[in-house]
Amino acid sequence: MSHSERVDSNRAPEPVGLYPHARRVGNLLFLSGVGPRERGSKKIPGVELDAAGNIVSYDIETQCHSVFRNVRYILEEAGSSWDRLVDVTVYLTDMKKDFPTYNRLWAEYFKDVPTPPCRTTLGITALPTPIAIELKCVATIGD
Repeated sequence: MSHSERVDSNRAPEPVGLYPHARRVGNLLFLSGVGPRERGSKKIPGVELDAAGNIVSYDIETQCHSVFRNVRYILEEAGSSWDRLVDVTVYLTDMKKDFPTYNRLWAEYFKDVPTPPCRTTLGITALPTPIAIELKCVATIGD
């Protein structure tokens, strides 16, 4: 069995359950699902909630920038980097409305990466917090 090491970020948002930001196994880094929340805050970038905590409106572009930044934080603190992502699963709560914006931003963020990661995008009904996007990532690390 390969050595496994827990990775926690001081910059990414705190997990909403009992799990690490990532685990390193050999030279692979497996990230837990990452959303656009900000560390130390209940406020979600680009999201307006009513008094009951229901989403009134949200800006997918703001959420995309924030989730990509959070993924980068975890990768960098683990000793990896954006260009070492190998596989990304993306969850969107409104595929029809949000896919074009997310797809455009994805292309911008990966335009200088010689070999972008594999990608799967899924439309789902809800995420554990009032967010519209979450990423599940695998990257390489080390030599």
